[in-house]
Amino acid sequence: MFFDISGISKRSNQQYDIIIIGGGPAGISAAIYAAQGGLKPLLIEKTIEGGQMNLTQSIENYPGIVSIDGSILSKDMAAHARAFGTEFEFSQVKEILLEGDTKTVILESKEKITAKVIIVASGATPRFLGAKNEQNYISKGVSYCASCDGHFFKHKKIAVVGGGNTAVQESIFLSKIAHEVVLIHRRDKLRADKIYQDRIFKISNIRYIWDSQVVEINGSTNVESLTIKNLKDQSIILEKFDGVFIFVGATPSTTFLKETVKLDQEGYIITDENMESSVSGIYAVGDVRHKELRQIVTAVADGAIAAAHAVRKYFA
Repeated sequence: MFFDISGISKRSNQQYDIIIIGGGPAGISAAIYAAQGGLKPLLIEKTIEGGQMNLTQSIENYPGIVSIDGSILSKDMAAHARAFGTEFEFSQVKEILLEGDTKTVILESKEKITAKVIIVASGATPRFLGAKNEQNYISKGVSYCASCDGHFFKHKKIAVVGGGNTAVQESIFLSKIAHEVVLIHRRDKLRADKIYQDRIFKISNIRYIWDSQVVEINGSTNVESLTIKNLKDQSIILEKFDGVFIFVGATPSTTFLKETVKLDQEGYIITDENMESSVSGIYAVGDVRHKELRQIVTAVADGAIAAAHAVRKYFA
């Protein structure tokens, strides 16, 4: 699913009240609340409006909507932001410079855009498993997105690595496509919410390999098998698979910040209750900040809080 470029606003100038980096639900929410507060927001997104929401086939925990395709919700949110005057720029941010009260965003093209306030909503990217040969087989049987690549494995045998909500939800989705799904988890029980566990344990073509981790991915041109190590007795098995989907967490997209703001040990931005970072006028919202629950509903709340606080503190 790709965005319709006919709806993209052309940037009007080089200076804005507020720049939002990242076009997922947190960034879009921040843009809406900033615009409602009378500000002129620019939202910079490197790929597609809605971010990783587009990769979710069915969102079932957003209040007021029983179920909706992630790509549809993405378009609806972006349209809402545009209706309130948000400008969109599809580019990648390389660096942020601080010059007094002015923040300068440097794009990949080396173009500079300035603002009084920046809201970082750059999200996080899927974390590598660390198995031998993993990166050699990306797009050759190794995937981090079931919605993107699941159709390549129709009637085939695939593995899913992980035990959290994402791994379980994507296993359920993949079970409707593949002949067999094998969920491999390093513990003896899933970490996913009970509602998802109740669903997955009713599906007949999903089986489980507990207390184990994938140590090596094997094949010639494409994935053909996995080497799996039992963490309790250290035994090794080699099992044939046509592909493997990896859902073991995410890495925050904060490299462009360098040492601008304080990060936690995992690289997430540390904020206060208003989403403001260690630097005045720089906020962090959504999956890029240190938080317990990473969901669309909490991302939207983060964006609203940050923008509303910025309006009152810096533009009143």
